[in-house]
Amino acid sequence: MSASSPAAAAAYDRVAELRSLDATFSGVQGLVASGVTAVPRIFRIPDPEPQPSNRQEAPPPSIPVVDLGGDRGAVVAAVRRAAAEWGFFQVTGHGVPGEVAAATVGAARAFHEAAGGEGSDKARLYSREPARAAKYNCNFDLYQSPVANWRDTLYLRMAPDPPAAADLPEYCRDALFEYAKQVKNLGNTLFELLSEGLGLKPSYLTDIECNQGQIILCHYYPPCPQPELAIGTSRHSDSGFLTILLQDDIGGLQILHEDRWVDVVPTPGAFIVNVGDLLQLITNDKFKSVEHRVVAKNAGPRVSIACFFSTHFHPISTRVYGPIKELLSDENPPLYRGTLVRDYLARYYAIGLDGKAKTALSDFRL
Repeated sequence: MSASSPAAAAAYDRVAELRSLDATFSGVQGLVASGVTAVPRIFRIPDPEPQPSNRQEAPPPSIPVVDLGGDRGAVVAAVRRAAAEWGFFQVTGHGVPGEVAAATVGAARAFHEAAGGEGSDKARLYSREPARAAKYNCNFDLYQSPVANWRDTLYLRMAPDPPAAADLPEYCRDALFEYAKQVKNLGNTLFELLSEGLGLKPSYLTDIECNQGQIILCHYYPPCPQPELAIGTSRHSDSGFLTILLQDDIGGLQILHEDRWVDVVPTPGAFIVNVGDLLQLITNDKFKSVEHRVVAKNAGPRVSIACFFSTHFHPISTRVYGPIKELLSDENPPLYRGTLVRDYLARYYAIGLDGKAKTALSDFRL
């Protein structure tokens, strides 16, 4: 009997397999540690998977790199151009000590490589409860997405209501709290540069609270035995205002630029910055939120630390975000209707990842 026969399909209970994975409290890393040699069916991407064309006649482009320590006017211009043309850029000269970044990657790696199972730190933190400030799981949308991603995540809401220090294992808490402080400062600097790039006063974006919420996701991508059959993170755009990413040297992040997947090659000491959907909305398309993904690799593990700035952690917030009035004119009318962040997020998560999340933004177009 072939694996694709009706009887075989009927015998495949996807929900049961998802629950079985969840019950281990060990995620994908637990599968790899157990010696799995084939990608389980819940992780297998559709075959064939429709992909944008990858033209090879020209050398592959690379995302801009901006030295934040340069001349202020030149830095503002470079950030504005990168946010408008690419939606992604790397930054150097950012002021975050290299030892802080290294300690953070090490702390995330130590957590994910610690033993799982009953009684472990992983079991204690394993949760899908939205309100928890610190939690660990395998795929936040495990039961909603059509394909499980080859990735585990330690989730930390660092602002406005951070977790208690005791919520995190002692061996990683100091590094993660220090990193949150450093990357919050970097975020404030970037919001100033982006504000100036829009022709606004430097404090504009922080004045409207784009920097008030901060989530840090410590992603862990174990080596995949059949990388061509899985995906590290499905294609998506980010929902918030701004994302700052620290990645190790393994690579795998790709962005969709001019209908072509472009590798974001790791640059030692640099952070990756990208525009989120809500920043595209309030800038009235002056800055672009771009789809990206992480491909599975046989190498690794890959560790990345993503810091998201948004305000959907304020369920009672009544601030409406729409196109910034100072950017509008008869020639540039508003392209989007105003929205509460929680309403935008509800639509975004109802659609899910896997290339469909970008349509959440189009749903708010006028």
